[in-house]
Amino acid sequence: MAKTLVIKLGGTEGVDFSAICADAVELLSQGYRLVLVHGGSAEATSLGEALGTPPRFITSPSGYTSRYTDRSTLEVFLMAVNGKVNSLLTEQLHGLGVCAFGLSGMDGRLMVAARKEVIQSVEAGKRRLIRDDYTGKIEQVNAGLLEMLLGAGYLPVIAPVAVSPKGEALNVDADRAAAMIASALKADTLILLTAVTGLMEKFPDESTVIKHVSPLQLPAALDMAQGRMKKKVLGAGEALQGGVGRVIIADGRVQQPVTRALGGSGTLIQ
Repeated sequence: MAKTLVIKLGGTEGVDFSAICADAVELLSQGYRLVLVHGGSAEATSLGEALGTPPRFITSPSGYTSRYTDRSTLEVFLMAVNGKVNSLLTEQLHGLGVCAFGLSGMDGRLMVAARKEVIQSVEAGKRRLIRDDYTGKIEQVNAGLLEMLLGAGYLPVIAPVAVSPKGEALNVDADRAAAMIASALKADTLILLTAVTGLMEKFPDESTVIKHVSPLQLPAALDMAQGRMKKKVLGAGEALQGGVGRVIIADGRVQQPVTRALGGSGTLIQ
Protein backbone atom coordinates (compact mmCIF):
# COMPACT_ATOMS: atom_id res chain seq x y z
CA MET A 1 0.00 0.00 0.00
CA ALA A 2 1.18 3.53 -0.78
CA LYS A 3 2.85 5.35 2.10
CA THR A 4 0.93 8.28 3.56
CA LEU A 5 2.76 11.51 4.38
CA VAL A 6 1.18 14.41 6.24
CA ILE A 7 3.20 17.58 5.67
CA LYS A 8 2.71 20.70 7.76
CA LEU A 9 3.87 23.93 6.12
CA GLY A 10 4.83 26.51 8.71
CA GLY A 11 3.09 29.86 8.41
CA THR A 12 6.13 31.90 9.44
CA GLU A 13 8.14 34.03 7.02
CA GLY A 14 10.93 32.19 5.22
CA VAL A 15 9.18 28.86 4.66
CA ASP A 16 9.33 28.25 0.89
CA PHE A 17 5.86 27.15 -0.22
CA SER A 18 6.97 26.97 -3.87
CA ALA A 19 9.79 24.53 -3.07
CA ILE A 20 7.41 22.42 -0.96
CA CYS A 21 4.83 22.30 -3.77
CA ALA A 22 7.47 21.30 -6.33
CA ASP A 23 8.71 18.59 -3.97
CA ALA A 24 5.13 17.36 -3.46
CA VAL A 25 4.78 16.81 -7.21
CA GLU A 26 7.89 14.64 -7.21
CA LEU A 27 6.69 12.60 -4.21
CA LEU A 28 3.26 12.06 -5.80
CA SER A 29 5.01 10.71 -8.90
CA GLN A 30 6.79 8.22 -6.62
CA GLY A 31 3.44 6.91 -5.39
CA TYR A 32 3.16 8.61 -2.00
CA ARG A 33 -0.25 9.70 -0.67
CA LEU A 34 0.07 13.28 0.55
CA VAL A 35 -1.96 15.58 2.78
CA LEU A 36 -0.82 19.19 3.31
CA VAL A 37 -1.72 21.17 6.41
CA HIS A 38 -0.64 24.81 6.47
CA GLY A 39 -0.31 27.65 8.93
CA GLY A 40 -0.57 31.32 8.08
CA SER A 41 0.48 33.31 11.10
CA ALA A 42 2.56 35.81 9.10
CA GLU A 43 -0.33 36.53 6.69
CA ALA A 44 -2.84 36.83 9.54
CA THR A 45 -0.54 39.25 11.36
CA SER A 46 0.06 41.49 8.34
CA LEU A 47 -3.64 41.54 7.38
CA GLY A 48 -4.64 42.31 10.98
CA GLU A 49 -2.21 45.22 11.08
CA ALA A 50 -3.50 46.53 7.75
CA LEU A 51 -7.10 46.36 9.00
CA GLY A 52 -6.28 48.04 12.31
CA THR A 53 -6.58 44.90 14.44
CA PRO A 54 -2.96 43.97 15.19
CA PRO A 55 -2.48 40.56 16.80
CA ARG A 56 -2.10 39.89 20.51
CA PHE A 57 -0.27 36.82 21.67
CA ILE A 58 -0.87 35.19 25.01
CA THR A 59 1.35 32.87 27.02
CA SER A 60 -0.21 30.07 29.07
CA PRO A 61 1.03 29.23 32.58
CA SER A 62 2.86 26.23 31.08
CA GLY A 63 4.74 28.47 28.62
CA TYR A 64 2.86 27.89 25.35
CA THR A 65 2.33 30.94 23.13
CA SER A 66 -0.82 31.34 21.02
CA ARG A 67 -2.75 34.01 19.15
CA TYR A 68 -5.50 35.66 21.21
CA THR A 69 -8.56 35.15 19.01
CA ASP A 70 -11.60 37.24 19.84
CA ARG A 71 -14.36 37.39 17.23
CA SER A 72 -12.84 40.18 15.12
CA THR A 73 -9.42 38.49 15.17
CA LEU A 74 -11.08 35.21 14.15
CA GLU A 75 -12.61 36.89 11.09
CA VAL A 76 -9.21 38.31 10.09
CA PHE A 77 -7.67 34.86 10.61
CA LEU A 78 -10.32 33.28 8.36
CA MET A 79 -9.69 35.84 5.62
CA ALA A 80 -5.92 35.45 5.74
CA VAL A 81 -5.46 31.74 6.35
CA ASN A 82 -8.56 30.04 4.97
CA GLY A 83 -9.06 32.68 2.28
CA LYS A 84 -5.66 33.76 0.98
CA VAL A 85 -3.07 31.19 2.07
CA ASN A 86 -5.21 28.13 1.33
CA SER A 87 -6.34 29.47 -2.06
CA LEU A 88 -2.85 30.51 -3.22
CA LEU A 89 -1.33 27.21 -2.12
CA THR A 90 -4.06 25.30 -3.98
CA GLU A 91 -3.50 27.53 -7.03
CA GLN A 92 0.24 26.79 -7.00
CA LEU A 93 -0.38 23.05 -6.94
CA HIS A 94 -2.89 23.27 -9.79
CA GLY A 95 -0.26 25.19 -11.79
CA LEU A 96 2.07 22.22 -11.31
CA GLY A 97 -0.56 19.79 -12.60
CA VAL A 98 -1.73 18.51 -9.21
CA CYS A 99 -5.45 18.10 -8.52
CA ALA A 100 -5.41 19.90 -5.16
CA PHE A 101 -8.51 20.20 -2.98
CA GLY A 102 -8.40 23.20 -0.63
CA LEU A 103 -10.53 23.00 2.50
CA SER A 104 -10.57 23.86 6.18
CA GLY A 105 -11.51 21.78 9.16
CA MET A 106 -15.00 23.30 9.04
CA ASP A 107 -15.73 21.74 5.63
CA GLY A 108 -17.62 18.49 6.10
CA ARG A 109 -16.82 18.74 9.83
CA LEU A 110 -13.34 17.54 8.97
CA MET A 111 -12.04 18.70 12.38
CA VAL A 112 -14.38 19.06 15.35
CA ALA A 113 -12.87 20.90 18.32
CA ALA A 114 -13.97 21.82 21.80
CA ARG A 115 -13.97 25.57 22.28
CA LYS A 116 -11.87 26.68 25.22
CA GLU A 117 -14.49 28.52 27.29
CA VAL A 118 -11.87 30.00 29.62
CA ILE A 119 -8.16 30.26 28.98
CA GLN A 120 -5.42 31.49 31.27
CA SER A 121 -2.84 34.06 30.25
CA VAL A 122 0.22 35.15 32.18
CA GLU A 123 0.82 38.90 31.89
CA ALA A 124 3.46 40.74 33.93
CA GLY A 125 3.70 37.75 36.24
CA LYS A 126 -0.05 37.64 36.93
CA ARG A 127 -2.63 35.13 35.71
CA ARG A 128 -5.59 36.50 33.79
CA LEU A 129 -8.74 34.65 32.67
CA ILE A 130 -9.94 35.20 29.10
CA ARG A 131 -13.51 34.21 28.19
CA ASP A 132 -14.07 35.53 24.64
CA ASP A 133 -11.48 33.42 22.84
CA TYR A 134 -12.36 31.43 19.71
CA THR A 135 -9.66 28.77 19.91
CA GLY A 136 -10.21 25.07 20.29
CA LYS A 137 -8.68 21.69 20.92
CA ILE A 138 -9.38 19.13 18.21
CA GLU A 139 -11.27 16.11 19.46
CA GLN A 140 -12.33 14.42 16.25
CA VAL A 141 -11.05 14.13 12.66
CA ASN A 142 -13.25 12.89 9.82
CA ALA A 143 -10.75 10.43 8.37
CA GLY A 144 -13.41 9.03 6.03
CA LEU A 145 -13.66 12.38 4.22
CA LEU A 146 -9.89 12.50 3.71
CA GLU A 147 -9.78 8.87 2.57
CA MET A 148 -12.54 9.65 0.06
CA LEU A 149 -10.56 12.61 -1.35
CA LEU A 150 -7.30 10.66 -1.46
CA GLY A 151 -9.04 7.70 -3.09
CA ALA A 152 -10.44 10.00 -5.78
CA GLY A 153 -6.95 11.29 -6.60
CA TYR A 154 -7.07 14.64 -4.82
CA LEU A 155 -4.34 16.23 -2.71
CA PRO A 156 -6.07 17.73 0.35
CA VAL A 157 -4.73 21.15 1.40
CA ILE A 158 -6.07 21.93 4.87
CA ALA A 159 -6.36 25.26 6.71
CA PRO A 160 -6.17 25.15 10.53
CA VAL A 161 -9.77 26.10 11.27
CA ALA A 162 -12.05 23.67 13.09
CA VAL A 163 -15.74 23.68 13.96
CA SER A 164 -17.23 23.35 17.45
CA PRO A 165 -20.15 21.02 18.21
CA LYS A 166 -22.28 24.21 18.22
CA GLY A 167 -21.07 25.12 14.72
CA GLU A 168 -18.63 27.89 15.69
CA ALA A 169 -15.46 28.45 13.65
CA LEU A 170 -12.39 27.96 15.83
CA ASN A 171 -8.72 28.79 15.39
CA VAL A 172 -6.68 25.64 16.09
CA ASP A 173 -2.94 25.14 16.29
CA ALA A 174 -1.71 23.97 12.87
CA ASP A 175 1.05 21.69 14.24
CA ARG A 176 -1.36 19.85 16.50
CA ALA A 177 -3.99 19.77 13.72
CA ALA A 178 -1.43 18.08 11.47
CA ALA A 179 -0.66 15.62 14.27
CA MET A 180 -4.35 14.76 14.71
CA ILE A 181 -4.83 14.34 10.94
CA ALA A 182 -1.74 12.14 10.69
CA SER A 183 -3.05 10.04 13.61
CA ALA A 184 -6.50 9.68 12.04
CA LEU A 185 -4.92 8.46 8.78
CA LYS A 186 -2.34 6.29 10.61
CA ALA A 187 0.25 8.06 8.46
CA ASP A 188 3.72 6.60 8.05
CA THR A 189 5.36 10.01 8.54
CA LEU A 190 4.40 13.47 9.78
CA ILE A 191 6.78 16.19 8.59
CA LEU A 192 6.68 19.59 10.30
CA LEU A 193 8.43 22.13 8.05
CA THR A 194 9.49 25.35 9.71
CA ALA A 195 11.95 28.25 9.40
CA VAL A 196 14.73 26.53 11.38
CA THR A 197 16.80 23.40 10.78
CA GLY A 198 15.21 21.38 13.58
CA LEU A 199 14.98 21.19 17.36
CA MET A 200 18.06 22.86 18.81
CA GLU A 201 19.69 22.13 22.14
CA LYS A 202 20.81 25.77 22.36
CA PHE A 203 18.44 27.92 20.30
CA PRO A 204 19.22 29.73 17.97
CA ASP A 205 22.58 27.95 17.43
CA GLU A 206 21.86 25.72 14.40
CA SER A 207 25.02 23.71 15.08
CA THR A 208 23.18 22.26 18.11
CA VAL A 209 20.35 20.61 16.15
CA ILE A 210 19.34 17.32 17.77
CA LYS A 211 19.22 14.55 15.15
CA HIS A 212 17.11 12.04 17.05
CA VAL A 213 14.63 12.15 19.92
CA SER A 214 13.07 9.00 21.37
CA PRO A 215 9.58 9.01 22.92
CA LEU A 216 11.21 8.76 26.36
CA GLN A 217 13.20 11.92 25.64
CA LEU A 218 10.14 13.98 24.67
CA PRO A 219 9.58 15.58 28.11
CA ALA A 220 13.20 16.83 28.12
CA ALA A 221 12.81 18.01 24.50
CA LEU A 222 9.66 19.91 25.49
CA ASP A 223 11.56 21.71 28.24
CA MET A 224 14.36 22.54 25.81
CA ALA A 225 12.09 23.83 23.01
CA GLN A 226 11.69 27.61 22.68
CA GLY A 227 8.59 29.55 21.55
CA ARG A 228 6.62 27.94 18.71
CA MET A 229 8.87 24.86 18.75
CA LYS A 230 7.09 23.77 21.95
CA LYS A 231 3.86 23.14 20.01
CA LYS A 232 5.76 21.11 17.40
CA VAL A 233 7.30 18.84 20.04
CA LEU A 234 3.90 18.52 21.75
CA GLY A 235 2.26 17.66 18.42
CA ALA A 236 5.00 15.12 17.67
CA GLY A 237 4.26 13.30 20.92
CA GLU A 238 0.52 13.30 20.18
CA ALA A 239 1.15 11.92 16.68
CA LEU A 240 3.29 9.04 17.95
CA GLN A 241 0.66 8.21 20.58
CA GLY A 242 -1.93 8.24 17.79
CA GLY A 243 -0.11 5.59 15.77
CA VAL A 244 2.01 7.69 13.38
CA GLY A 245 5.25 5.91 12.47
CA ARG A 246 7.62 8.85 12.89
CA VAL A 247 7.74 12.64 13.03
CA ILE A 248 10.41 14.84 11.44
CA ILE A 249 10.88 18.53 12.27
CA ALA A 250 12.82 19.99 9.35
CA ASP A 251 13.85 23.11 7.46
CA GLY A 252 11.17 24.46 5.11
CA ARG A 253 13.41 27.18 3.63
CA VAL A 254 15.44 24.92 1.34
CA GLN A 255 14.91 23.22 -2.02
CA GLN A 256 13.33 19.74 -1.83
CA PRO A 257 12.53 20.17 1.87
CA VAL A 258 10.36 17.06 2.17
CA THR A 259 12.79 14.82 0.28
CA ARG A 260 15.63 16.11 2.44
CA ALA A 261 13.66 15.46 5.60
CA LEU A 262 12.93 11.90 4.48
CA GLY A 263 16.65 11.56 3.69
CA GLY A 264 17.76 12.37 7.22
CA SER A 265 17.88 16.15 7.68
CA GLY A 266 16.19 17.80 10.64
CA THR A 267 15.14 16.18 13.93
CA LEU A 268 13.68 12.67 13.79
CA ILE A 269 11.27 11.78 16.59
CA GLN A 270 10.64 8.04 16.63
